Order: sequence, then C-alpha cells, then structure tokens
Amino acid sequence: MANPPIGKLDHIGIAVKSVAEARKFFEGTLGASFVFEAANEAAGFKLVALDLNGLSIELLEPLGANSFLHKFLEKRGEGMHHLTFNVPDCKQKTADLKEQGVRIVDEHEWSPTSFESFVSPRSSHGVLIQLGSGYPTLNSDPAWTRTKAT
Repeated sequence: MANPPIGKLDHIGIAVKSVAEARKFFEGTLGASFVFEAANEAAGFKLVALDLNGLSIELLEPLGANSFLHKFLEKRGEGMHHLTFNVPDCKQKTADLKEQGVRIVDEHEWSPTSFESFVSPRSSHGVLIQLGSGYPTLNSDPAWTRTKAT
C-alpha cells in the first residue's frame, strides 16, 4: 500500500547568479508577481519570492564566494536548487523517514511551530527536497508578507 502524500508543494527554489536579472525573465516574460524579498547573511544568500498563478518560485542568489549557493552555481550552473514541501508534523515525519533509511542532510528547529529538514539528493534521485513547517521555511506562511513585503 502506498504512503499518503508527505505534504503539499510550497515552493520551487531556483539558484541564480543575479536575482535582478532573473526577475526580468520571471516577471517580465512569464508574468510572475513579486511577493517578498529577504536576505540571510549568516547562510550567505538573498531571495525573492514570486507568485506565478499560484505557484511560488523562490529565486536564490549567493552573497559572497563562501555561500553554498556560490559553490552550487560553480558546479551546476543556474537552475532548480530544491523543492520545498509543507509537511504537517515535520519533525516527526523527518524521524520516520530516517527510520526508513532516507538520508537527511540537515535539520533545524526554528521554533516550536517551525521545523525544516533536507532530504539528500542521493536518496531522492538527484533532487534536494526541503521539508518544513511554519516561518521562515515556508513561503506560504503569512508572516513573510506581514514582515517582508516591500
């Protein structure tokens, strides 16, 4: 018997060299709308979230040569970086996946209502999968537009 779906797609993360240049295509050509932007200096990236007819797209640009995104872009070039799923009870689901032998490469508890983990591309056929709940992991969390809209 198949497992129920792990969660709902929250956003697609796309690694780009320049958010400003990428926005010209996604907004100007595809018709996406700006939702919010943010920077995470400690992690070494900035992002812009866009809405494309209900699909959330996250454009990710490295901040400096030590950023994980800089290394990603050097190795793979621009393109899809990750898929993020809104997973109810993410912490427990991550533990369940580990018990099933799924390789989890990172976990972070932001608050009692916000947890994220990453499924290794080695376990998921080459795709980095972010599992999460709450702010700041999910682009769909209302806290983003209350605090980051410009």
